[in-house]
Amino acid sequence: MSEYTDSITKKVMIIVAHPDDADFMAAGTLAKWAQEGCSIVYLLCTSGDKGTSDPKTKPEELAVIREKEQENACTVIGGEQVIFLRHADGMLQNTLTLRKDIVRQIRIHKPDVVICQDPTNRYGDSNINHPDHRAAGDTALDAIFPSARDYHMFPELVQEEGLLPHKVLEVYLSTREGNASVWIDITETIDIKVSALKQHASQVGTDAESLERLETRLKQRASDVGTPHAMKYAEAFKYIKLR
Repeated sequence: MSEYTDSITKKVMIIVAHPDDADFMAAGTLAKWAQEGCSIVYLLCTSGDKGTSDPKTKPEELAVIREKEQENACTVIGGEQVIFLRHADGMLQNTLTLRKDIVRQIRIHKPDVVICQDPTNRYGDSNINHPDHRAAGDTALDAIFPSARDYHMFPELVQEEGLLPHKVLEVYLSTREGNASVWIDITETIDIKVSALKQHASQVGTDAESLERLETRLKQRASDVGTPHAMKYAEAFKYIKLR
């Protein structure tokens, strides 16, 4: 499968660990779907308050900065809302507390489609995947199935908050190229992706050289993904259609 072809307007939720994760993973796809009429909600497990090597930066101050950066990026891609669960950055685990928090948001927003991180992506030839990424992806999948769907999972969400079960129909895992099964053509939205990532100034910098390097890297990566599938720029996912 090489394209998202269903023309029905859908609700989309992207669940990630940190600010900027969603935009590196899928900003081109999110912008494309927003243009096609989909509603887009970001759900962030942490606020990325440990995302600096500067010992003088206070985590609580960085959290405020990074939350604002993510809200700005959401606006750039045409998204509707960013929700912050504010779990501990750098210490995220697949706990029942985190799962319940994600289930709550799934039941509130009722997404047809969820994009999340691939928990099986542990390392590559030159990198180790952040443990928060793995934990966020693992918990998101557990929340989607069976917890958000089943009445007797977290029954207090029904009894105390009136949040009825919801079944997610499709899942897109941001994954390694070799594990992907769907490629989304983002040729028309690559510049929106670049603009969204530039909103994360605390992470990518603000000087011209840094921003030029960022744009070059993003376009090269998207080209590497898309070219084998006759697309100028693309993003790759493992696609799951739930029955």
